[in-house]
Amino acid sequence: MAGTRSSARQAANAAASSSPASSQSQSNANKDSATGSKRKAGAATASPQAKKGRKGGKKQQSTIEETLPNQGTEDEPKDEPKDTEMKDEPEATSAEAGAETNDQVPAENNTIEEAKQVESETANGQKAEAETQDPTSGAPGQKTDTNTKQNGEETGAASTAGNAVEESSQREQSTPSSILEKGLIYFFFRGRVGVTSPSDVNDIARSYIILRPLAHGAKLGDGPIADAGHNRMLALPKKVLPVSPKDRFMTFVEKTNVSMEEIKDTLSASDYMTKTTGSRHTPAAAPIGEGIYAITSTGRETHLAYILTIPAEISEVQEAVGLKARGSFLTSAKNPETSAPAGASLPKGAEYPKEIQDEFRGRGWMPLAPKLLDYENAQFIIIGHKDDALEKATVPQPDDEAENKEAPKEEMEKLEHEDELRVEHLKGDDSVFDDLGLTSKEFSGMQTTW
Repeated sequence: MAGTRSSARQAANAAASSSPASSQSQSNANKDSATGSKRKAGAATASPQAKKGRKGGKKQQSTIEETLPNQGTEDEPKDEPKDTEMKDEPEATSAEAGAETNDQVPAENNTIEEAKQVESETANGQKAEAETQDPTSGAPGQKTDTNTKQNGEETGAASTAGNAVEESSQREQSTPSSILEKGLIYFFFRGRVGVTSPSDVNDIARSYIILRPLAHGAKLGDGPIADAGHNRMLALPKKVLPVSPKDRFMTFVEKTNVSMEEIKDTLSASDYMTKTTGSRHTPAAAPIGEGIYAITSTGRETHLAYILTIPAEISEVQEAVGLKARGSFLTSAKNPETSAPAGASLPKGAEYPKEIQDEFRGRGWMPLAPKLLDYENAQFIIIGHKDDALEKATVPQPDDEAENKEAPKEEMEKLEHEDELRVEHLKGDDSVFDDLGLTSKEFSGMQTTW
């Protein structure tokens, strides 16, 4: 369990993410009171326990592995193929990434073939159960009818009992338009078949990012986040996150607009039989981080930025995977109608409606818009930054400054502070279980050490 986080982490984060725009330092300092003090890390790591794969129920979205050919029963993961260099560049990359604007695929150091060979076992023995969505739960941007007055501002009452999300008209007006989407983010990884406790990144079969979008004017109160059924599950075949402009990793939308129950089933442990070795065990995925995120626009570029709430202190596991206390990635979405090297793309891409497909204008890549992530098999690239990643993703835009909007970084820090208080009132680092409907009997605690 975690206690109250000291302000030392905030000071460290501020020093680590300082940018040349020193003129903003004083205004940020004036908002320190809204940032709060951080909890200290104290979550114990437990070993995940096996769980039988569930059967039956309605047909759910397929995993990426299930969409790939030759997905029969495999006895052991094969040796991973060497990384394939992809020779095109996305349109939305910056000078920092050393990319020219064209219609080609960016250099990417991993293949779908690798993911197929390493974790095809995930599809064996895992069938998600049907989930009935709460008809009172709305999509991002929808407000409830019941309003209350709180601290002098109008807020929307939670649509589901125990929901920590509130909508604020004042927050809606102050949030900059350069924040295209904001919400909660969770990071998980899963060990290879038979590897219950990974000892390094080589024991990881697949990493995942879960996005839970919030309304533009949303703020966080106390309690777990209610399941509105519009969650997204992203798969990272590379297993780690990019840490420099040379790291360009493809990411895929494995599930979208799904309930947490279905995501839970995908992350759960499973057992299956093979012809030669008998029973095989796929371990449950382990959480390694939770926080807030924003998809931001800085003109021609888009970014996926995040601030971690838990764990309170970055440890060896997070460092090995590429997670930082604060970070961001340059992003660009792939046109599903353009070709890509063999093994570097899904057999079937996203099926965008014509109005969205036309926005590519025949180009191979375009900046990542949140609506693109609402389609299964959507593919986008994430590229690392050298330094000051969060600063580069949250540069205030002229239109927002003219309208006296909050700076993107200030809005993200405000949301993270609210998440910090919410976590403290739950179970500290274990609050991820409350949010996602997981249990410590099925999943290990927040993993910080190998």
